[in-house]
Amino acid sequence: MQSMIPLSVLDLSPVPEGSNAGQALHNSLDLARHAEALGFQRFWMAEHHNMIGIASAATAVALAHVAAGTQRIRIGAGGIMLPNHAPLIIAEQFGTLAALHPGRVDLGLGRAPGTDQIAARAMRRNLAADADEFPQDVVELLAYFRPAEPGQALQAVPGAGEEVAVWILGSSTFGAQLAAHLGLPYAFASHFAPAQMMQAVAIYRERFRPSERLAAPRVMLGLNVFAAETDAEARRLFSSLQQAFLNLRSGRPGKLPPPVDGLDAQLDPYARNMLDQALACSVVGGPETVRRGLAEFAARTGADELMITAQIHDHAARVRSFEILADVHAPAGAAA
Repeated sequence: MQSMIPLSVLDLSPVPEGSNAGQALHNSLDLARHAEALGFQRFWMAEHHNMIGIASAATAVALAHVAAGTQRIRIGAGGIMLPNHAPLIIAEQFGTLAALHPGRVDLGLGRAPGTDQIAARAMRRNLAADADEFPQDVVELLAYFRPAEPGQALQAVPGAGEEVAVWILGSSTFGAQLAAHLGLPYAFASHFAPAQMMQAVAIYRERFRPSERLAAPRVMLGLNVFAAETDAEARRLFSSLQQAFLNLRSGRPGKLPPPVDGLDAQLDPYARNMLDQALACSVVGGPETVRRGLAEFAARTGADELMITAQIHDHAARVRSFEILADVHAPAGAAA
């Protein structure tokens, strides 16, 4: 796959109804191998807890599984929810990944808990660590990746001196301001929280201060892409994500539901409006629809990179969706 704008993969390691977490993690590795062969830039996994439909809670462990089974694709967290962890622990975990797979490791950092209050308390033992400390925690974490100084009393081993590309994640303008201030690349969660996308991107680019890590602003945007042989089949596959969102927002999170026909006609106005807002950044259709939608989104946002996610119930259909995407994204005459 060759293109003016790189494409990457965000995999939540979905656990479909009728399956289990072990199979979901095996599916993640299989998808990563396909993504690598198709030319995708990165393969990210995300930290979520107490959610039976997502198998990537131990994100660094899941990434080690994927990295060991691939050769070239960058692997990373999109993201690690830093308030859940001491920065030193994350530096050691991702320093270990970088030591094993040099030049391939990304670390995206978010300030949301990635879970509910019950699970957050269980992880932290108390809730004293809050999102307000996120900027200081990021700065502390960045320091652990610098080469150790003589006589330094505390260092991350592995971690110190390792090459780990750190990104700030966000779904509001807060992360945009922090990424700009620290001179770090910025990824926006437009695939499920698009409301402030354009405002956040504008703030990030306007306020960006070059750093030793990054000379110019770099923006990556999340995008749901559901590709199939026809528009109708893609819309059917998309219904799994729509159902999962409705279940989550109704307080009934579960495994990824199988697709259903005609879901749109079954939705009440409230549900339809909620889905239209949350999933506004979605491209759903056959090859030509996806080609057109991808180009329109890239042109409208001016993104430097797109992070593609596809919560598809059937693993083979999910792999095929990324194959179609890679094919339509490649320039005419280019090999995927």
